[in-house]
Amino acid sequence: MTLQLHVESAAWNRHVTKTADEFGDLIPVVKGNGYGFGRKTLVEHAKKFADLIAVGTVFEVADVPQECRAVVLTPAGRILPQNFSSNKQIILTVGSMHDAKDLADANWTGEVLVKVRSSMNRYGANVENLNELLAQLKKDRLVQFGWSIHPPLDGSSQDHAEEVAEIIAATESAIPASTSLPWLISHVDASQLAALRKRFTKHAIRVRSGTNLWLGDKSNLQLTADVLETREVRAGSRAGYRNTKIDHDGTLVVVGAGTAHGVLPVGAELSPFHFQQQRLDLLEPSHMHTSMLFVRPDKQSPKVGDLVEVQQPLTRVYPDIVSWK
Repeated sequence: MTLQLHVESAAWNRHVTKTADEFGDLIPVVKGNGYGFGRKTLVEHAKKFADLIAVGTVFEVADVPQECRAVVLTPAGRILPQNFSSNKQIILTVGSMHDAKDLADANWTGEVLVKVRSSMNRYGANVENLNELLAQLKKDRLVQFGWSIHPPLDGSSQDHAEEVAEIIAATESAIPASTSLPWLISHVDASQLAALRKRFTKHAIRVRSGTNLWLGDKSNLQLTADVLETREVRAGSRAGYRNTKIDHDGTLVVVGAGTAHGVLPVGAELSPFHFQQQRLDLLEPSHMHTSMLFVRPDKQSPKVGDLVEVQQPLTRVYPDIVSWK
């Protein structure tokens, strides 16, 4: 049984190359589940066109090859990986005095990005607190590599670019020396990025990209699962982990994908499985490596050996096989 990601290799590579070229000075993001491809697979592509590769946490740094530098997007926290010493190839993120203290307590010294808080309000320092934070970094022997902003997903690329511009301008006003350091930003398109670079000529403005880079053209990608078993059932019978009562005659369809693959209902209610452009109802919530579906007699049921399409965000799933065609 498999959850399989099918990739049209030539078209996917064209998209990745085009996106990297349009942005210029791109920092590819390779984190989490590797956007469905796996981190090790994407790193091999990223290192062909980037000197910096962004990862999610300090525990993902090991995936980055020695010829590249790892930019860790999430503050490290109190517990660093074993044998994680100061390393010139690693750039950590600091967004508060607490983040700086964690690194000092771990005796870590090296380069850091200073994250400035955006309207997403996740983590990052307010502009009015930056001077205090920079003084602490100097005291702790942490060298600032640059600045970082992460706008929210909500809104347009222009909205994000306007917020980024406001933050850069406010930081320049509060800290004149900031103009010598690069800004790492995200969630702007190529045209908005070009406008920001034109406005802030004293800065190197580099864009981080993950979802748009790797998954920006979904026509090149298809997620499927195997049908392992089908069985005719009668109304009133029961089936499944939860001994669910069946209300109508129909067909049970057992699919080889479940929660262990990261497969969940769409919008917390709808089945993610489709066959012949029709949604197949879940008999019950998926469990580990298996999902049980129920097909009424008026709908076409898949057969053993068929593939059903799986509607899931690729940022969440763990395919058993990635098939490059």
